[in-house]
Amino acid sequence: ISAFSAMPSTTYSSTRGSPGQRSISFSKVVMSGLAHDKGLFVPDEIPKVDMSEVETWRSLSYADMSTELLSKYIGSDEIPKEDLRRIITTAMSAFRHEEVTPVIKVGGHYVLELFHGPTFAFKDVALQMLGGFFEYFLKKGMNGGRLAVLGATSGDTGSAAIAGLRGKEGVDCVILYPKGRVSEIQERQMTTIMDPNIHCVAVEGTFDDCQDIVKASFGNKEFREDVKLGAVNSINWARVLAQQTYYFWTYLRVTDDASVPPGAKVNFSVPTGNFGDILAGYYAKRMGLPVGELTVATNENDILHRFFTKGEYHRRNINKTISPSMDICVSSNFERYLYHLLDQDAVELKNLMTAFEDTGRLTITGARLKRAKQDFSSARADTDETVAVIKQYHVDHDYMLCPHTAVGVSALHQNNSVDMLSVALATAHEAKFPAAVSMAVSPLPTPPPQLAKLKSMKTRSQTCPCDAKAVQDFVKMRIAERVNGGKKKELGVLLAVAVGVVAVLAVVLTRKH
Repeated sequence: ISAFSAMPSTTYSSTRGSPGQRSISFSKVVMSGLAHDKGLFVPDEIPKVDMSEVETWRSLSYADMSTELLSKYIGSDEIPKEDLRRIITTAMSAFRHEEVTPVIKVGGHYVLELFHGPTFAFKDVALQMLGGFFEYFLKKGMNGGRLAVLGATSGDTGSAAIAGLRGKEGVDCVILYPKGRVSEIQERQMTTIMDPNIHCVAVEGTFDDCQDIVKASFGNKEFREDVKLGAVNSINWARVLAQQTYYFWTYLRVTDDASVPPGAKVNFSVPTGNFGDILAGYYAKRMGLPVGELTVATNENDILHRFFTKGEYHRRNINKTISPSMDICVSSNFERYLYHLLDQDAVELKNLMTAFEDTGRLTITGARLKRAKQDFSSARADTDETVAVIKQYHVDHDYMLCPHTAVGVSALHQNNSVDMLSVALATAHEAKFPAAVSMAVSPLPTPPPQLAKLKSMKTRSQTCPCDAKAVQDFVKMRIAERVNGGKKKELGVLLAVAVGVVAVLAVVLTRKH
């Protein structure tokens, strides 16, 4: 018997506290995505890890370490451990690097390379796992075996979701992206996928508009239940849960170095838009992982930097930048952190968020602001600073940074945190953003063949106005076409079988006569 015994599965409740949205199982949280009261699901209790147990994970593969970690949240009452291991191992087999997310030394600090998955972005880690969870629960009969996933993307979530869900039985995946506001390669990574269960929609608006349409759709009970709606954005708790794995992995790799003193804490600088990636680090820290500073690194769309320096979460218009995946002015995962900052007071959280939705302003002061600054530091890098960092690392270290990663690296330098206990998260491969990177580096390195071939491939997408009903009508139409197409296919097979039977009978009867 293990000294570290298994625990029952963690349950979840909505940040907004509705009675019907409390103590919800992991499987229901995964399949529903957003709580029905517009809140986000958070764990009722954050499991703790014993560092003596974490030490036993040091020699494990990424998949096996992740299985041990996620089993702290997911007990065998939800997913038997060997099934969980199979889901995670299958997900990690999609990565091109044997370590999945290698940790390397660059420029006097570490870089966590999160771009070795199918779509060359950090979201592959969570979305490959999420696709496995969807498939597992659908096969168990949840949702009547059907799920319509509706997601919004500022660039990387869409292609990663598509890569995780293409061809999955019973799943339709509809991805909304802001027309003209993602890089050409990001768009082609989505629109060149021709699987019939994948539907790409260019919305005439911003990413925040796309995100609002998703949230409005989850708030529409009739639509939600009619299409069996599910979520792939980091509003889905499974995304945040899966992303905790690489914080543990990185801690173990940094502390593999014999020169690191016992008990040392590891710092992370995270390019941040929707707050899901860095929130995973916050939960890892709450579990007991020795995490030092968590730095929120933003571009010109700096609502989070303003919050963690002045306590002002005030909405502004979006600036179009060279790091488009961070061009977000309302971070959907921020509500989860605010819930914890308010000491799990769902009533106060709901009042604050309702007021913010009306006014675009949320302000904290005093002890709460002091605590927020203890939880996170922050920094802001504009386009000139981002380009300068890309150029510097190429010239001085022969290392390529994508524009988002460069924002995170800039934050390390701004906060004087460049040392061998500090890690910048490399969230995407630079070849996804040639226009931005070419502002600093010329000629550009040869892109990976998987990205280079996109230019010559056929694309398929639909343009929609910035209107929730228009999108919902499109989703219903596409699902009806797929369902009816499936019925026609079944009918065709039955007719073919019938014709075959008649032909056989005719031959038999002819022989008898």
